[in-house]
Amino acid sequence: MRTAPGRIGVLTLDTLVRLGRGPGGDTLRAPHRITVPEGMTAPLGCDAVAVPAQLGPLVMPRLPRVGCVYADEAHWWWLVPSDSDYALDWPSPSRYATGAIVPDSARIPGLIHRPDGTLPYTPPIPLYLTLCRLTDTPPTWSRPISA
Repeated sequence: MRTAPGRIGVLTLDTLVRLGRGPGGDTLRAPHRITVPEGMTAPLGCDAVAVPAQLGPLVMPRLPRVGCVYADEAHWWWLVPSDSDYALDWPSPSRYATGAIVPDSARIPGLIHRPDGTLPYTPPIPLYLTLCRLTDTPPTWSRPISA
């Protein structure tokens, strides 16, 4: 930040906060939470798994059951029970979102698939294995262990 020609000023935390909240393309976006559709319940809590949009159509037909799926321009999001990342390293380029929070998005992704019944979940193990297969990543439990 320049205060006078040739002099550099100090950026304080207050200045940075005001810059982040100001108008323009460089503003920070607030994270959004994907919500369960009306009439459905999430007794196990909700997390989400995101994959790039081009992989979404490849994942859907490989799953034995598909829960709620949301999409935006960049990603498809599957709702899974909370803590479905326990002891699993979800393969890249998928992203695991605790609490079904969508970071860096201008809006909440739209619902593109709703299952019959009241549970919004896609079973996490078939989803994990499908993503491992599509990304040519060995599942966590089949990787060699180093001493």
